[in-house]
Amino acid sequence: MEPLDERYLVWLYRLVADPAIESRELTYWELFRQLYEKQFVWIISRDDNRIEDGKQLRLEFLSSEGLTRRDVDPNWIELGCSVLELMIAMSYRLVFETDPDGQPAYWFWKLAENIGIGGFNDASGYEHCDVDEILNRVIFRQYEPDGTGGFFPLKDPRADQRSIELWYQLNAYVREGASQ
Repeated sequence: MEPLDERYLVWLYRLVADPAIESRELTYWELFRQLYEKQFVWIISRDDNRIEDGKQLRLEFLSSEGLTRRDVDPNWIELGCSVLELMIAMSYRLVFETDPDGQPAYWFWKLAENIGIGGFNDASGYEHCDVDEILNRVIFRQYEPDGTGGFFPLKDPRADQRSIELWYQLNAYVREGASQ
């Protein structure tokens, strides 16, 4: 049996991509692994709520596998939230806010595009340090005041997005009609 982390990564991948695809131009395993290995840390008040959303995916995974919290190392449940988990969790929130019948995959790839990693497939030959630099920019709020370079770029921001919690950025993004 595969280690729990590997099974979980495949499960996360399946939420927003098709693991049956074999063409390296259409797979994102290297990117997903890097997103999974990078911890998202919160520096703005209440962004810890988005981290908890991401960690909640672990419990959903366990349930889908017929497991309970008692079946796994409690330290695994309490690990920090990965950027991958955060992005998938926010994608589900975006579906809820925009179209309950929508697909989280659409939003996941929109977020990936917004931060500049959308085209980093397994065949693209991108550098891992490039992704790490992008993720650090997002995590440490080193993007533009209008959100450009972050998850939620706005056309007409009312405040510097670098100091706004992710939940309010997400909602402003939706209000501006990001799904169009």
